[in-house]
Amino acid sequence: MANKNNSENQNDPENAGSEGKEERLRQYLAGLGRVLIAYSGGVDSTYLMAVAKEVLADGARAVLVTGAMQAERERSEALNLAKRLGFPLNVLEIDVLSSAEFAANPPERCYHCKKEIFGRILAFARQLSLPSVLDGTNFSDQSDFRPGRRALSELGVLSPLLEVDLTKGEIRELSRRRGLPTWNKPAMACLATRVPYGVPLEDHVLRTVERAEEVLLKHGFEECRVRVHGDLARIEIPPSRFEGFLAEYRSLAALLQDLGFRFVTLDLMGLRSGSLNPPGGVA
Repeated sequence: MANKNNSENQNDPENAGSEGKEERLRQYLAGLGRVLIAYSGGVDSTYLMAVAKEVLADGARAVLVTGAMQAERERSEALNLAKRLGFPLNVLEIDVLSSAEFAANPPERCYHCKKEIFGRILAFARQLSLPSVLDGTNFSDQSDFRPGRRALSELGVLSPLLEVDLTKGEIRELSRRRGLPTWNKPAMACLATRVPYGVPLEDHVLRTVERAEEVLLKHGFEECRVRVHGDLARIEIPPSRFEGFLAEYRSLAALLQDLGFRFVTLDLMGLRSGSLNPPGGVA
């Protein structure tokens, strides 16, 4: 039976394509020798680190950046996952809100953030004598509004998943075959994406967003965003979850009002990554 399954996988163009890309990824990593990988605990960086660990052994290290842009739940999950998978991990605490250019929250916000964060990561890599810094950008990310990509290019950060044309769907499938628990993990985004461009970023607002989304997560809404428009909370969840939300909307609204929101709304457009991006930015 096992031989039959292997034969079927080899004859499946999609499987063969993703497996071929993974082999190219292994060769790419082998050519780098020693690397430091920006790790977040998400689908892409976890997969990249897992492959790098196989190929490079002790030549691959991970670094987790923590700070105001990250929810405590995500930080804890990333740390626990790295320990579970045996990733050698360092943690860097970076206060990106101290950057006036970033805190002003312009449309180029991600550029300033990536420039600050990866500048620090590159300096840390030099301390460890690791010549290459890698991130988890994949082929599918090219269709998104991602000004941060320019910063990575300027700094010389490498994106192996993009280099070998691995898509998000392929990374999820390859992660599933490896038994990585992140294979079906919902997409993550920094908390700054909940605040409209042009509205200055403040720590207390980000913490309110974190607590509001924690309310939804505890009620089973694993895919959610709480966008902040002054004293109005605009909740984004998949349309398939609307019925469940409406069944308990009174209690959920009350919990968010307890956090300081005067108005609590459900966005009928559903969950949309990058819904606050400027016109022309697809996400």
